[in-house]
Amino acid sequence: MEFVSEWFWFFLCLPLAALSGWVIGRRGGQRHGDNQVSRLSSTYFRGLNYLLNEQPDKAIELFLHIAELDKETFETQVALGHLFRRRGEVDRAIRLHQGLVNRSDLSDAQRVQALLALGEDYMKSGLLDRAETVFTELAQIDQRAPQALKHLIGIYQAERDWEKAIDNASRFEEVTGEPMGKLIGQFECELAERYRGADRVDDARAAIARAYQADAMSVRAGIIEGRLESDVGHHEAAVRAFERAARNDPDYLPELLPALMQNYRKVGDLAGARAFLSEMTEHYRGIAPVLALTQLMEEQEGVAPARAYLGRQLKDRPSVRGESALIDLTLADGADATATLHDLKHITDQLLVRNPAYRCTRCGFGARTHHWQCPSCKEWGTVKPLLNYAVL
Repeated sequence: MEFVSEWFWFFLCLPLAALSGWVIGRRGGQRHGDNQVSRLSSTYFRGLNYLLNEQPDKAIELFLHIAELDKETFETQVALGHLFRRRGEVDRAIRLHQGLVNRSDLSDAQRVQALLALGEDYMKSGLLDRAETVFTELAQIDQRAPQALKHLIGIYQAERDWEKAIDNASRFEEVTGEPMGKLIGQFECELAERYRGADRVDDARAAIARAYQADAMSVRAGIIEGRLESDVGHHEAAVRAFERAARNDPDYLPELLPALMQNYRKVGDLAGARAFLSEMTEHYRGIAPVLALTQLMEEQEGVAPARAYLGRQLKDRPSVRGESALIDLTLADGADATATLHDLKHITDQLLVRNPAYRCTRCGFGARTHHWQCPSCKEWGTVKPLLNYAVL
């Protein structure tokens, strides 16, 4: 039943195709048309019988034969190939679409459509070299260039051929007007990472510069630049690069902060570090800059001021990592733990209120109250209590 239902929509097209054959027959003469319709109908029903009996290879042979008899069935043949591909029968899709491409009576538009379908078959089957050949040819045809270029970008990403990926993304932007700067910036960063790993410092710097040119707000370019300059001992340049990345997107601060602090220490600019961390606490609601600033305060002013600062900050941004650091400072200070325990109780209560008590096992949606149907993916019976949740 499942097999039949998947082909049902295709079968509905068969009478329409037969009707088109009848129209052709009427134009060419009643007797000739009747014979044409009779042959097509008979062949179609034989093909239908093969499909229903799960003999698709025999069905393909018949449908390709129909395509030779009736040019009006071209769209139906392409659609059948798409259906094979969606079912995972890519070899059969390739065979069907290749048969259409090889026909000499196709119009230019039909040949382009068949080539596009064949290229997508190759992509699906992992034959990237063949897909590249097809899409490179199609990219020279204006009306199909955007689709072909998009596929080529995907191919070169999979092959990690970043230069060609950049070239095709740039051309896609020219053809469509769709901005591709962020994607091109990522490709340039991939090149920069490769050059950095090979100790090609100048090439890495050039790729980073091109990444900034493509995407001036690239966080990744700043992180790579910071690591590169740190590698070669240019710690002030590394600090500037990391700071630029953090200001472009503070959400990446936890990723770059350890390296940034290391370079601050190499430069000996802890005052600059404190100023930057204070700035980041205004723009980033996470705990990372607070913990780094707490550590500097402990080193420069002592445990008590650092513990007091961290306690104040945790009231506004509760964090398990922050709680752990506060406990460490309390133990190091040898102070009365009662006040700290009150702070920790307040922080823990806030965390419990903010964190979900239930999560969908299918899509990961988090909720504070239970739902029998997930509000996100609409699946039933998948929203379950988390392991650490208990109702007392």
